[in-house]
Amino acid sequence: MKAVLLLVLTVWLGSQFGESASCPHPPSKWCSSLDTAIQCGVLKHCLLSNYTRSHSTDDSVKVALYYESLCPGCRLFLTEMLFPTWLLLNEIMTVDLVPYGNAQEKPDGQKYVYVCQHGEEECLGNMIETCLLNMTQMAFPIIFCMESSTDVIKSAQSCAGLYSPELSWDKVMACVKGDQGNQLMHQNAVRTEALKPPHNYVPWITINGDHTEELQTKATTSLFTLVCSMYKGPKPDACGGSVKQHYRSYCRNE
Repeated sequence: MKAVLLLVLTVWLGSQFGESASCPHPPSKWCSSLDTAIQCGVLKHCLLSNYTRSHSTDDSVKVALYYESLCPGCRLFLTEMLFPTWLLLNEIMTVDLVPYGNAQEKPDGQKYVYVCQHGEEECLGNMIETCLLNMTQMAFPIIFCMESSTDVIKSAQSCAGLYSPELSWDKVMACVKGDQGNQLMHQNAVRTEALKPPHNYVPWITINGDHTEELQTKATTSLFTLVCSMYKGPKPDACGGSVKQHYRSYCRNE
């Protein structure tokens, strides 16, 4: 976690003061890899540049993550596998985040109440991330920042300020506490409960809408290699590298 927090600090300093004195690369190469972007202090700039290009094509590899905000295995996969892979391969993959996981939904009049596996704090984290996904294109970097922090909930506002300073936190919390957030979470519940096969742990990963234990294992072993191998178009230069870890830590649905 300390290394990730140092990375976030490096990004912030880079965004404030421009090019890093330790950057040996020309500007044309600053966004060529995750390491280069961090070394040159321009990761935030590269993230913003990513959103100015269209990544959603018919042949993109579609990765969906069904997770919960305080599940240790979910946090590891999102921060140390999914996000780095997306940074390098966003031109050939799309990411769909569904915060809900092993929660339980119960009707309460015209609304729903939720019971989460890791308690009320996790329900709040799920709701904040759900509202962010509906309110800003920078939701994924914000969620990465939250999930890589020591305290997911307490870091939420500062992470939003880092990656989306124009976003009103009051509006985010109005969503979290109001009907909009409640209905958005209901949609997450419906999507999660409709999974085939039904999920029995999180993180639960689907690739192009499919889930098998083989795909799950490949995704948690090296999502980067899996995406490159499944992409049917011309391979980007980044596919010559690798991002490899192995996480088999799950939060069981029991």
